[in-house]
Amino acid sequence: MIAVCVNPFRDDQLSCTKRCLAILQGMGFPACVTPVFAEEGWQAPDGLPVRELSDLREDLSHAIVLGGDGTILAVVRALQVFEVPIIGVNLGTVGFMTALEPDEISLLPQALKPDAPISCRMMLKLALQRDGETILQDSALNDIVVHGYGECIRPTAWSDGVRMFSFSGDGLIAATPTGSTGYSLSAGGPIVEPDARAILLTPICAHTLSAKPYVLSPDRTVTILTEKLTGRRAYLAVDGYTVADLESGDRLIVTCSEHIVKMIELGNRNFYSQLEKLV
Repeated sequence: MIAVCVNPFRDDQLSCTKRCLAILQGMGFPACVTPVFAEEGWQAPDGLPVRELSDLREDLSHAIVLGGDGTILAVVRALQVFEVPIIGVNLGTVGFMTALEPDEISLLPQALKPDAPISCRMMLKLALQRDGETILQDSALNDIVVHGYGECIRPTAWSDGVRMFSFSGDGLIAATPTGSTGYSLSAGGPIVEPDARAILLTPICAHTLSAKPYVLSPDRTVTILTEKLTGRRAYLAVDGYTVADLESGDRLIVTCSEHIVKMIELGNRNFYSQLEKLV
């Protein structure tokens, strides 16, 4: 089964969705439409086959994602640990994670070949500990963010138990190479090729001249401690989703995940040309 995961706000007439389904039907592949970010009660017109992605995960061979990078992140979260190859069609702005533009949908047969090139993207695994107990576990393709609710907070970071830094500021980002062109880039972090393996730590609006971004080995265990939150509020976000409110003394353990995300690339675009869109 192939899922055509569409953001109906990006493909509001479902023209790209129908083109994908027609190609898949012509190739003899069973396929269905799975909406992403759709409003409650959304229905596909013309009787298109609609299924929930969570019901298909174990039966999927590929996921074709029609939208921007945010749509791909949502699909990755829905797939969880199922390493289904993803083919992104850019209906967003830059589309760092996508392989095709809308006028290139005719190239789908190449992307579905068994020998289609795949970019293996590392993920981060996290565990939120409070009072010595793990209260939340999650994983991220882009980034993990500790951030104040409009208030200055004080994160402290360790690498393999060795203290790295502590500063007052808006927060701290732990990012993958894939996420280096997201929030981390906006906060002054380094640009890293998405196929690389590294853990990036980027301070957000630090109130000091000495706070700098770090690029760490993927084998490190990063610990982030939220200190002095008394009377202040902070939250934890994973790939743009707020997953928990933080308390003073919470510990966030970040490591490289054993799972990867498989992104199909056709060689018709490159990372550096995508960066030029940000100029």
